[in-house]
This record gives sequence, structure tokens and C-alpha cells, in this order.
Amino acid sequence: MFSIIQAAGWPIWPLIICSVLGMALVIERFISLKAVKIAPPKLLDEAIMVSRNGVPGADVVNQLEQNSALGEVLASGFRALNSNPRVSEDDLRSSLEGAGRQTAAKLQRYLGALATIASAAPLLGLLGTVIGMIEIFGSQAGDGGMGTVPGGGNPSQLAHGISIALYNTAFGLMVAIPALIFWRYFRARVDDYLLTMEIASERFARHLLTLRK
Repeated sequence: MFSIIQAAGWPIWPLIICSVLGMALVIERFISLKAVKIAPPKLLDEAIMVSRNGVPGADVVNQLEQNSALGEVLASGFRALNSNPRVSEDDLRSSLEGAGRQTAAKLQRYLGALATIASAAPLLGLLGTVIGMIEIFGSQAGDGGMGTVPGGGNPSQLAHGISIALYNTAFGLMVAIPALIFWRYFRARVDDYLLTMEIASERFARHLLTLRK
């Protein structure tokens, strides 16, 4: 592996940094976007059940908020009703929507960085290719000394230029393709979570309005 890095030259180091950073982001998103941390399946039913006879106390609301991302949204509805038992429907929905926007921002965290890696890696590979081509053209300008091919050209420099061009092109694609795949996967996953939370918020808002009455 080290011999490949040596053959690829210095342009491969930015690609290595991108690959390490991309892997770290993928692992972090897999851990953070688990369903149990975002939208547990039975959480909405439990929140409705615990508030059948009225808005629960602060301890229950705090526990709900710390449960998951959906719990934060539901807890904002409880807090709005606790602060003003006669809160209007618009204010109640605005409270839920505000919490939902904050949660959406958290779910989309680092996805922009992953998309940037997917876009930048091929360009970095292209940069390495251009540098390799420069090496190749430089090798053709032989000075006629020892180690040069008759008619000009240093074989070792020519081989080094080809190595830089090919290795960087290949490594750039190897970094970009998985990053693009995972970015699209996480985007679809976040969209599914947001749809689930939007439906849950609408149902929860109707439940809170019955408590207000």
C-alpha cells in the first residue's frame, strides 16, 4: 500500500484525507441516524397515552425530550400547552413546526460535507492526472545524458508520471463513488424520518387541541 502511495506522488494525500474524513462521516451518520434515536415506532402512542387525562408534568416532558428527535418535537407541544393552556391552534402548530425545523437541521448535519467529498474527489483525482501528464511531458524533454532514451525522454520519469496520472484518477473515483452512494442513502433516510415526524406531529397536534378544549 505504501508503495502505491509513493508511486502516486503527493497529489494523492488530499484524496487520502478525503477518504478518511468520508469514512468518519459515514460511520457517524450510521450511528446517529438509527431509528431508535430519531423516531421510535411506539413513542407517539405512548405520548398520547400518558397525556389522556391532561398534560404531564415537567419530569415526563424532559424525559420525552431526551428520548429521541421525535421526542423533542412532541415535548415542544407539551411545553407550549403548559405555558399557555389556551394556546391558539396556530401557535401550537408553530411550536411543533419550529422544533421540527431544528430537528431537521440536526438530521441533515454533515451530509453537505459528504456531498462535497463526493464532488471534490474526482477533481482532486483530475488534478493528480494533470500533474502526472506534466511529469510525462517533462520526461520527453531529455537532455541526451545517461538514462535517457535516444531521441529524448527519461524512462523512470516517464513511468513516474504515468503512475501519478493513473493512481490519482483511480483513487479519486474510489473515494467519490462510495461517498456519493452513502450521501444519497442518508438523504433518502433523512427524508423518510422527516415524513414520519411530520405525520406524527400532525396527529399529536390534533391530540393536544383536544386537551386544550
